[in-house]
Amino acid sequence: MEEEIKIKDIEENYSNILKEKIKQYNTYLFICCVLIIIIFFSILFKKRDSDRVIKKIHHYDYLIVGSGLYGSVFNYLAKRSGKTTIVVEKRDVIGGNLYCDKIEGIYVHKYGPHIFHTDNERVWDFVNNLTHFNPFKLQIVSKVKDKLYSLPFNMWTFNQLWGIVTPKEAKDKIDEDKYYGEIHNLEDQIQSLIGKDIYEKLIKGYIEKQWGKKCKKLSSNIIKKLPIRFNFDNNYFIDRYQGIPEGCYNSLFEQLLKDTEVIKGTDYNKNKEKYGKIADKIVYTGKIDEYFNYKLGKLEYRSIRWFNEIKNISNFQASAIVNYPEKDKPYTRIIEYKHFEPNNMEIKEIEKTVISKEFTEEWDETKEGYYPINDEKNNNLYKQYKKMADKETKVIFGGRLAEYKNYNMNDIIEAVFKIWNY
Repeated sequence: MEEEIKIKDIEENYSNILKEKIKQYNTYLFICCVLIIIIFFSILFKKRDSDRVIKKIHHYDYLIVGSGLYGSVFNYLAKRSGKTTIVVEKRDVIGGNLYCDKIEGIYVHKYGPHIFHTDNERVWDFVNNLTHFNPFKLQIVSKVKDKLYSLPFNMWTFNQLWGIVTPKEAKDKIDEDKYYGEIHNLEDQIQSLIGKDIYEKLIKGYIEKQWGKKCKKLSSNIIKKLPIRFNFDNNYFIDRYQGIPEGCYNSLFEQLLKDTEVIKGTDYNKNKEKYGKIADKIVYTGKIDEYFNYKLGKLEYRSIRWFNEIKNISNFQASAIVNYPEKDKPYTRIIEYKHFEPNNMEIKEIEKTVISKEFTEEWDETKEGYYPINDEKNNNLYKQYKKMADKETKVIFGGRLAEYKNYNMNDIIEAVFKIWNY
């Protein structure tokens, strides 16, 4: 009898516990359902509000494709004129080919060395009002075997080559060595300007590595003239104003794109339908043939790659750039970035240095196109694309890739100045 009572008590206790658990479960279930409903409606109303904002505010005067120099200067002057802008950038960083990494405390020009130079005072004032420029004058050295030669060609070069000491000796030597026949190709063109000896020792190998073709197979139009100086000036550029921004070019682009929405990691050409309608005008700085989906064929480029090395010494080659024209060297030049900041004592004291070996190579769609190949075939193809571009009344095509030509930085800025009558 007692055992029956005990069993009954246990069953009742268990039943009560079970009822309590079910009650708690129902309470938790109710709370979860309420939270889910709240979250659902919150997201729904937020989306509606977002859609309203996009429809109301997210329409711009200009959509700028590319955050390189052309697009960024355009952005700055547009906003200065009271226009609204948004930038779509294919890479994950801003600045185009002027972007700089920082390695071992040293600014490294990720897409090749760039020195700002101009004779235009307005251009120089414009960039200096945005960021401070450190003075820098490029002095290149060419290394052949164990000898160094000064570039561009000047009295130091002629002395190093031939041991001569006067301008007259140098002129007589060059005139004696020049090619005076009919010009058929780039080899003929260069030898008619500077002579066979300098061509063979300092030019031929470099150009053939750069373009991947024999000079005899290249158009004479590639080089119309060569800088020849009958003095001891080895400053590579002759422009009055020269320098590199403090903080590299990143500091310049931070100002050019200040308070601007930049959508990074986005290929405009794959998202035209999405982005093409959000602005009255489009500024396109990408490849012109890609914009038209290669309808007429593909324009050709030369590509470049850089192999970076960290050296455990403070000074590797005593120069920012050393050219290697010899064919047994697969690279065209070595860049040492510390020398771009000659007045920066903190960088000088770093007991390491960063160098890049530069290799030029054939271009394909998996690589960046750096040098447009402006031969007759490609130039004619570009002209056809240009006719198509001129019919795009909503689109402004500008910059190196959109105009298929090599631009100096100052030329790009001047081109944008003209658009805004700056």
